[in-house]
Amino acid sequence: MKRNSFKHAYLTIGLLLSIMVIGSIGYYLLGYTPSEAIYQTIITIATVGFEEVHQLDNYGMWFTSFLVVVSIGIFFYAVTSFTRYIVEGVFMNTYKDSKVKRKIEKFSDHVIICGYGRNGKQAAIELNQHKVKVVIIEQKPEIIQTLRDTPGMLYVEGDAADEEVLKQTHLESARAMITTLPEDADNLFVVLSAKELNPDIKIISRASLDNSDVKLKRAGATNVIMPDKIGGQRMAKLVAQPDVVEFIELILLQSIDSVVLEEISCDNLSSCFAGKSISELDIRNTSGANIVGLKREDKSYMINPVPETTLTSSDKLFVLGTRSQINQLIKTLTSDGTEV
Repeated sequence: MKRNSFKHAYLTIGLLLSIMVIGSIGYYLLGYTPSEAIYQTIITIATVGFEEVHQLDNYGMWFTSFLVVVSIGIFFYAVTSFTRYIVEGVFMNTYKDSKVKRKIEKFSDHVIICGYGRNGKQAAIELNQHKVKVVIIEQKPEIIQTLRDTPGMLYVEGDAADEEVLKQTHLESARAMITTLPEDADNLFVVLSAKELNPDIKIISRASLDNSDVKLKRAGATNVIMPDKIGGQRMAKLVAQPDVVEFIELILLQSIDSVVLEEISCDNLSSCFAGKSISELDIRNTSGANIVGLKREDKSYMINPVPETTLTSSDKLFVLGTRSQINQLIKTLTSDGTEV
């Protein structure tokens, strides 16, 4: 729709300029000065009824008649087109798109979401709640218009499988990409294109068919999510272990007195704490938070690590607690008191 609108605008401007040039040259050849020729052309095209600059001879009347017949349709088509652009908000949309584009060009460490359907929309909501910058790629005009009308939403209109569209998202400096397109083949193509532009980017892809997850991982997807499979597993779990499932969902998806499960990197671990065990840090008593999991440098996980477990700067902690408790833990573990 946007491209068609611009084509109509360019066509309208081109037709008006063409008839202006033809009219000006014609009157100039009839003996008018350049200024007089342009003025006479304008009042003839606009049919305003002003008096001619000079009395027209026989050739002048035939040329003016020709110019009126040819130009009157073009002129009113132009007026109608520009009125429609204003009424439909094409100019305002173009302004908004340009403003969004300038913001995206300054982005880094953001997440790109391909497709703003049910999965993509939910992913955007979750990331926004965690204060993560999001750029959405969508090609459906009605969804793009919704994004335009939503304050703070950043978007790129186009096909996510198109490399030129991917480049507009500042992909080279993005933290991760989530591709939620309905067709597995489209997700596969997006993964291949994204990895070519940014080999280090983390990609989470949606898949529908059973064999697609293997292909997507081969193409470079870090993780593959199968909503249908996960939905079936969750339904079964709600029958077999309903309270466990609801308890975990309360922690991950909701807030109980601001209790959250947070991932904390130990990159900025104070040197005085490096190599010490969890019991020596006395985390529970100093902050009130609980370490419920640990990820080592070799990407292995420890669930509910024992108190004797020592920490290193390459570890990642999974901590359960209120926001204030987690912030207190971060200040305790880091050398400068900044949040990681």
